[in-house]
Amino acid sequence: MQEDVEQRTIALSVRTARMTSIVLQQALRRFLDSQKHKSKELPHGKQTLKDLMKQNTGVSSLEVNYDNIKDFEVTAKKYGIDFALKKDAMENPPRYIVFFKGRDADVMTQAFKEYTAKSLNKEKKPSIKKTLAALKEQAEKVVPHKEKVKVKERGMEL
Repeated sequence: MQEDVEQRTIALSVRTARMTSIVLQQALRRFLDSQKHKSKELPHGKQTLKDLMKQNTGVSSLEVNYDNIKDFEVTAKKYGIDFALKKDAMENPPRYIVFFKGRDADVMTQAFKEYTAKSLNKEKKPSIKKTLAALKEQAEKVVPHKEKVKVKERGMEL
């Protein structure tokens, strides 16, 4: 097996009037470029539904709220899940469906558990803006807004 890899040969045919080093270099470069395109890697992470279907692995789906799409993308990226988002505009408000590979179902359930736990923790946490607004109101009640008072001392206004 290793000998096959070490002693591999390629057949390359070129039509030219004169075989020069430049012509040979261009032919080899084109050959190598075509080999790179053949061995394209599959896309990972967020992708279109069409690209996901091209991978022939079967597709499953889940529904996600619009507000939580970015949070879900972060969690899916963490777990290395290949997924596609699709907007279903037939309903009002529109719903979003996450399609993912069928073989990623176990990983997807774990990622979805973490995602839901994260979103529940966000709801439990008190809002900093609301707390700040309440504290401002309390401060206004305790210390009323002072007006500037002009005091003359030695000919200076303060």
